[in-house]
Amino acid sequence: MQAQPSRILIVEDEQAIADTLVYALRTEGFATRHCQLGREGLDLALRGEADLMVLDVGLPDMNGFELCRELRRVNEMPVLFLTARSDEIDRILGLELGADDYVVKPFSPREVAVRVKRILRRFSQIPSQDPGSRPGQGGPFEVDPVRRAIRYCGRPLDLTRYEYELLAILVASPGRVFSRAQLMEQVWTHPEHSLERTVDTHIKTLRAKLRAVRADLDPIRTHRGIGYALEIPA
Repeated sequence: MQAQPSRILIVEDEQAIADTLVYALRTEGFATRHCQLGREGLDLALRGEADLMVLDVGLPDMNGFELCRELRRVNEMPVLFLTARSDEIDRILGLELGADDYVVKPFSPREVAVRVKRILRRFSQIPSQDPGSRPGQGGPFEVDPVRRAIRYCGRPLDLTRYEYELLAILVASPGRVFSRAQLMEQVWTHPEHSLERTVDTHIKTLRAKLRAVRADLDPIRTHRGIGYALEIPA
């Protein structure tokens, strides 16, 4: 049976841009759907009617950042931002909200299609189910790569996709110091367009979630000027 094409939801209020994206993505074999309002796009995403969202930041009814923030409360669908803004602060905000990539207008529709493919390929790289597989152990950490879940001191952690991937990398190599650039390369879809501050922000939220379980432990160590490492408590 032929696999169903990935479903791309385009949330863009400029019809000409949307038409160009629809054509480019359909040419690459994607199933596309377009809406002009953020609230409609959010509703479609929450109903599970798309596999990836191409999201314009400047929408008539709600800001794209606001839409992404609401989506991320309950859904880890990949998001590619489209925006006319190129300021660093906007890129930082988009990435910290959980965007997978960020394209500044004017852009090549072909480039957007390539980035969509790359995001979906990375997002789908989850280890296949193996009945004999067991979660990996790392001191107080238990990593289940099949379910993409981590338990800490016996308690499950409520992690975003990026938080899970960062912590799983650190747990897999305790004591090893990873630079921010190395973590970005392994976790983010388009690291050359991301910012190292994004790693710091996600490490900060990870630490808060770990402290909520064990306030007396701080397993993530900062190596100033270098990066981060995980120390397994005795």
